[in-house]
Amino acid sequence: MTDAVVRLRNASRLIAAAVALAIFVADQITKSMVERLIPERAVIPVIPHLFNLTHVTNTGAAFGMFSEQPAPWKTVVLILASAALLATIIAFAWRSRRMHWPTTIGLALILGGALSNLVDRIRLSRVVDFLDFYYGSYHWYTFNLADSAIVVGAGLLIVRVMFTD
Repeated sequence: MTDAVVRLRNASRLIAAAVALAIFVADQITKSMVERLIPERAVIPVIPHLFNLTHVTNTGAAFGMFSEQPAPWKTVVLILASAALLATIIAFAWRSRRMHWPTTIGLALILGGALSNLVDRIRLSRVVDFLDFYYGSYHWYTFNLADSAIVVGAGLLIVRVMFTD
């Protein structure tokens, strides 16, 4: 490998790490603000008939799956699954000689979001959600910045796979 290729590879990894760190920090800060400033279950209209800020907790997986399950093993399984996903992403990124930008940024977004939610599960056994979008009587599941980053990152990976030459 030439020096230029090694420098480019290292720069790509540094940018990916910076994106993941930015997502992690922004998510942790916003969740902390929500916990301090918005009482649990309170609803603050931001854009009437479209978007509220609210403070809910999720002891389940994505989109509230398994949140009603009282099983004591639930949190442990979610932590182990998240840790395995993170380890897989890190190993893939580290071993890849060259990744395209959509792949690099997609993995960084997933990494930052998944790490932030994992830290919450380990620390609190739950995740704070606060972004509530709705239209009429239809409400999307309440989510947070980490969830958004994971979805956007997965979307970038899907687009990259679909349009690979």
